[in-house]
Amino acid sequence: MGDSFTEGVGDRNPTLPNGVRGWADRVAEKLAKVEKGWEYANLAVRSKRLRQIVADQLEPALAMEPTLVTLYAGGNDILDLGTDMDQLLDEYERLVRALAGTGATLVLFTGYDVKVNPLLEPLKHRNWQYNERVRLLARELDAVLVDYWCFDEYADRRMWDSDRLHMSKSGHKFLARRVLDQLGYSHALKSQSLAPREREPSVRRQPREWIAAQRTWLGDWVVPLIGRKIRGVTLGDRLLPRWPKLVKVPRKGGLRRYVEDHPEALTNTPDWAR
Repeated sequence: MGDSFTEGVGDRNPTLPNGVRGWADRVAEKLAKVEKGWEYANLAVRSKRLRQIVADQLEPALAMEPTLVTLYAGGNDILDLGTDMDQLLDEYERLVRALAGTGATLVLFTGYDVKVNPLLEPLKHRNWQYNERVRLLARELDAVLVDYWCFDEYADRRMWDSDRLHMSKSGHKFLARRVLDQLGYSHALKSQSLAPREREPSVRRQPREWIAAQRTWLGDWVVPLIGRKIRGVTLGDRLLPRWPKLVKVPRKGGLRRYVEDHPEALTNTPDWAR
C-alpha cells in the first residue's frame, strides 16, 4: 500500500503495468520462490496523499485477508506546505492500527532525507516528526521496521533517479534486499551499494556546469510539477494500481512471466506510463 515509493517509480520497465517494477515486485518474486503459491497485490499509486490511500486502498487490502502488508504513506503530504502534521500523523496511526488488526505481518518505513534542494530543508523537521511516530508504532505493534532514514548507501546519487526524489533501479534493488533481510528471508540479491573505493570521486563542478544541471532538472521536473499543482492534477490521477488483485507469482520468470501469460494485465497502462 502507498504511493510512488511502493509503486516502483524510478525503476523503469515498459513490460510491466504502469511501466515500472520496483522493490515490492522484487520482494514478491523472491518470496514466491520460498513459499509455494505466493500471491501478491500492489495497490500503490504515485502522487497519492494519505487520505487517498485510506479511501482507495484500505478496504481492498482488508478484503484480501493479507498475511503480509507493507505501508509507506504520507510522504507527499509532507511536501505539501499546508499540511497539519498532527492531523496527518493521527490519520497515519489510525491506518496502521487498522492494518495491524488483521493479524498480518506489518512492514513500516521511515522516510529518507532526500537532498533535493536547499529550499526544502525546512521540511526536515516534518520528516523527523513522521519518522518518530513510525518508530513508536512499530515498537508498540511489533511491526517490522525498515528504517530507510538510516541507510547511508543512499548518499550515493546513483541510488536516485534523475528527478532526485525517487529511487533509481539500483536504489529499488538495494531496498528490496533490506526488506528481505528485515523479514528474515535468505536471498541471492546482490547489494547495489558501492564500496568506498568504487564510489565516484568527489569532483567540484564548475559554476557553469552546476547551473546547466540545475536548469535541466528545473525544466524536466520542477516546472512540470508546479504546473500540475496549479492545475490541481497529479500523475497518479490517470493511473490504476499495478496489481489491484492478488496474482499468483510464477516461481520461474516472476511477474514478467505472469504478464506474458496474462497480457490483459497491461490493458489499463497508458502509453505515456510505459
